[in-house]
Amino acid sequence: MARYDLVIIGGGCIGSAIAYFLAAEPGYGGTVAVVERDPTYATASTPRATGGIRQQFSTPENVEIGLYGAQFFRELPERLAVDGERADIGFKEHGYLLLATEGALDIMRENHACQVALGAEIRWLDRAALAARFPWLVVDDVAGAFFGARNEGWYDPYSLLMAFRRKARALGVTYIQDEASNLELAGDRVTGVVLSSGSRIEAGAVVNAAGARDAARVARWAGVLLPVEPRKRCAFLVKGPQPLPPSPLRFEPNGVWSRPEGQGLLCGATPELEHDPARTDFDVDHYLFEDVIWPTLAGRSKVFEALKVERSYAGHYDYNTLDQNAIIGRWPGFANFYVATGYSGHGVMQSPASGRAMMELVVHGGYRTLDLSRFGVERILKGEPVLETGIY
Repeated sequence: MARYDLVIIGGGCIGSAIAYFLAAEPGYGGTVAVVERDPTYATASTPRATGGIRQQFSTPENVEIGLYGAQFFRELPERLAVDGERADIGFKEHGYLLLATEGALDIMRENHACQVALGAEIRWLDRAALAARFPWLVVDDVAGAFFGARNEGWYDPYSLLMAFRRKARALGVTYIQDEASNLELAGDRVTGVVLSSGSRIEAGAVVNAAGARDAARVARWAGVLLPVEPRKRCAFLVKGPQPLPPSPLRFEPNGVWSRPEGQGLLCGATPELEHDPARTDFDVDHYLFEDVIWPTLAGRSKVFEALKVERSYAGHYDYNTLDQNAIIGRWPGFANFYVATGYSGHGVMQSPASGRAMMELVVHGGYRTLDLSRFGVERILKGEPVLETGIY
């Protein structure tokens, strides 16, 4: 029977970031194991993510998480290098562009003031400035836009995951290809993780980073109810007859998003609430492109009128039904059971800050850099949501 000082259930971007930060922390020195059932990550959430990074949030902690993420991505080639080979996630710092309607403008201006006060380089473009900067956009229906001039953009999520995983293993983290099937408890402690193979791991502490399909199930083994469920999200890679103009990652007022991907455009949209139940299938909801995405893009610019879908796929958010924000921290009543889940589509971009935060909780018993207490599990138990406002 193996024993590790910390066992992380789930080896996606969050779990692997936690493993890296722990292994890289000089003040830790403990052994770390990551239980991951599929090292190919064929159906995992991380490789199917959009791969964005932004600071355009209304909650100050989310703004600061985004700022740290951008800083980490700049340092990443050296920080996650192994045997002299630099890591590369293809970070493209081309910005986010959030189009603002007159009705949403007041709250978005409040958010903008908060973002700038925290150091984010977000610029307000009125309608004239927006039209001048992006002359191929139809902007008659918007008041203007908020544009991330620095620290916002996108990258390859799978490359980020592999960089975290490779560096963690180089620093001594053990990855176990198996599936957690239960937890062993003794008083206020989780003492072990039972695996589907029939073996058992003795654990000094356990982190539930199981993600969309399994986080709630793992929590139930400890008698914990997590408001996290899998919500399906579809993405479409489209191309037109002519090269598309360079563009930031753009959010429309109705939530349709799009960004350049090679010679094409990667795009998607959040389903209406009545069409968004908990789901684990990978069937693509083509109606989203036909009924929502394409009409929105075609109305925004003539260059999008002849778009055709070349490829489409589906993935899953670890959707926090309380407030769609991360749930991170030690669960009250347990001395050694931690959770890091519920990111609701922001997990990959928030993985550097989450990995550092969990390391600080485990090693130091509290946050030393960015205080993420606001996203602690106490709000879950009290039913007190932390809601983003004016954000698409």
